[in-house]
Amino acid sequence: MRTLVLNAGFEPLAVVTFRRALILVLTEKATIILQDDDSPVRGTDRELPRPTVIVLKRYVRRPYRNMIHVTRRGVLRRDHFRCAYCGKTANTIDHVIPRSRGGQNTWENLVAACLSCNSRKADKMLAQLGWQLLLTPHQPRVGGHLVSGLEHIDASWNQYLHAS
Repeated sequence: MRTLVLNAGFEPLAVVTFRRALILVLTEKATIILQDDDSPVRGTDRELPRPTVIVLKRYVRRPYRNMIHVTRRGVLRRDHFRCAYCGKTANTIDHVIPRSRGGQNTWENLVAACLSCNSRKADKMLAQLGWQLLLTPHQPRVGGHLVSGLEHIDASWNQYLHAS
């Protein structure tokens, strides 16, 4: 089980093991915001709730806050793992304007794509194929794209990941 850690300003910071989260709570460095009551942690002398989301009591400065580097995982996450061309599950990324035609590795030129669409598009322009994007590629705001350890998103975290 994993726990989402929020900074004191309630922006997502990291995902840690529930044990690390418990240590932060027990040492009074964090407070539990959301907990799993179905599976508490039992100690020798007490029972504690299993934290799902915690918030730090002190603000942690994150360097380069406004710099969001383009990554494959970031593009897939931004597009919710959905193909920008057909809407199916995506596992690759594609350049809207192909690199062979001057396209850059930017948030605005990269989209998530399923393997089939990515292969069919190859180095063609959308107009050549008569295709349209289902979404507008953009640079994401801070939110969950900078959260370390965030590979699998728990549904209960959504309100905290998209709040910023």
